[in-house]
Amino acid sequence: MSSGSHTPATDLWLERSRLDGMILAAFSYGILFLLTVQAAAAILSQRRRGNGVVYRPWLLAYVFTTFILATVGFAANVKFTEMIWIDLRDAPGGPVALIEDELNYWINIMALTCYYVMEWFMQALLLYRCLVVWNGNKYVAVSMTALFLTMIALSIVILARASGTVFYNLNTQLAYLCIEVGMTVMYTLLVSWQLLKFRRGMEGLVGSEHLHIYNTAMTMVVESAAMYSVLGIIYIISFALHSNLSNLVLLSIPNVQAIAQLIIIIRVVQGRAVGTYAQSETRVNSIAFATHRTEDCGVAPSQGLRDVEFTAVESSLWKE
Repeated sequence: MSSGSHTPATDLWLERSRLDGMILAAFSYGILFLLTVQAAAAILSQRRRGNGVVYRPWLLAYVFTTFILATVGFAANVKFTEMIWIDLRDAPGGPVALIEDELNYWINIMALTCYYVMEWFMQALLLYRCLVVWNGNKYVAVSMTALFLTMIALSIVILARASGTVFYNLNTQLAYLCIEVGMTVMYTLLVSWQLLKFRRGMEGLVGSEHLHIYNTAMTMVVESAAMYSVLGIIYIISFALHSNLSNLVLLSIPNVQAIAQLIIIIRVVQGRAVGTYAQSETRVNSIAFATHRTEDCGVAPSQGLRDVEFTAVESSLWKE
């Protein structure tokens, strides 16, 4: 019997960060699952309610598509986690070699592919909403579409070169991350700027209680984007430094981005948002689907606002 314990030489911080990252991914996936159910139920309830409420099956398809991709990616990561410490624990180099050479295994390529395609859908939704708010402005359309197409092209290049390489040696991945996070930040700035512009244009035409629509819409846009952007920036810095800290957020980032999108969808569909303003005489939901033109406010709209809908701005992002 051995008189003492022996701990083989290994990178314990790498192993711990990978395992803790998987636990955090499971936590974020659980939240994603609950929000997916809630979003699907809210969208389906529109079909039953009627009364002018628009039922959008394309939005339901988006919710289920992103959830299926997230589920396949998460299941693949769970399986590889089992392989690291159970199935292939006696492989040369042990868990450290398996973690570092993860792209030698098809199951990780599949997970990476699912997450990339999932992010295409999510960024496409951001692009659509941005173009609607800016009414198809050609400069916004060209710049945002260029970022979107570049992001897709980079992800395809990464997948083509991924097999057998070390993930953190893929400089293309760093460029992809910067563009993806940059597109989210640009979306937030562009939409917030347009909402401020709408708000200034409505000042003096309607009561101050109606102007809170734009404040709450901006709050919703910023708070949903901030959750993903902050995590993305942390990941970019740790990835660039080849720090094991990146393992803590790597597997959760797609889920967090999907969660942020679902929060907006649920608020829009249910007609509620954080910061909704209410008075005893008038209740204005920042994301109600109903639109109210300026003519309804009993004031004569100016030439520049004649065709502007007085609407919960975030709900206008879903108009068809």
